[in-house]
Amino acid sequence: MPDQKKHGLLAQAGLEPYQEKPGEEYMNDAQRAHFRAILETWRNDLRNEVDRTKSHMQDEAANFPDPVDRAAQEEFSLELRTRDRERKLIKKIEKTINLIKEDDFGFCESCGIEIGIRRLEARPTADLCVDCKTLAEIKEKQSGRG
Repeated sequence: MPDQKKHGLLAQAGLEPYQEKPGEEYMNDAQRAHFRAILETWRNDLRNEVDRTKSHMQDEAANFPDPVDRAAQEEFSLELRTRDRERKLIKKIEKTINLIKEDDFGFCESCGIEIGIRRLEARPTADLCVDCKTLAEIKEKQSGRG
C-alpha cells in the first residue's frame, strides 16, 4: 500500500518509475512517452470522474430534494466545486500534453533548468523546478501578509 501511495499516478497508468540509462539525454522520446502515458491516464480518469459526478447530480436533481434542506444544498455545492477543480486540472493536463508534443516539457518556466524525472513523476504538470517553486511560495506568503 505505501508503494502505491508513493507512485499513485504511475500505478494508475500501470507504469514503473522511469529508469534512466547512463548518458541518456534528458526528455528524450522514451521519457516523453512515459509522461504522456501518465498524463493521458490521469486525464481519462478525471474525465470518467466528471461523468460520474454529472450523472449523480442529474439523478439527485430528479429526486427533487427539499430546497430548504441545507445538507442537500451543501452536497450539491461541494460536487460543483469538485467538478470545477477537476475541469481546471484536465485543462492543465492537456496544456502539459501539448508541451510534450511541442518538445518543451520538463524544463522550468522561470529559470530553464531541468525539473527532473522524479519530481515530474510525482507532479507531472509541474512547470517550475523545486527552487523556483519554493521562491514563488515564499513570495506568495509574503504578499499575503502585507
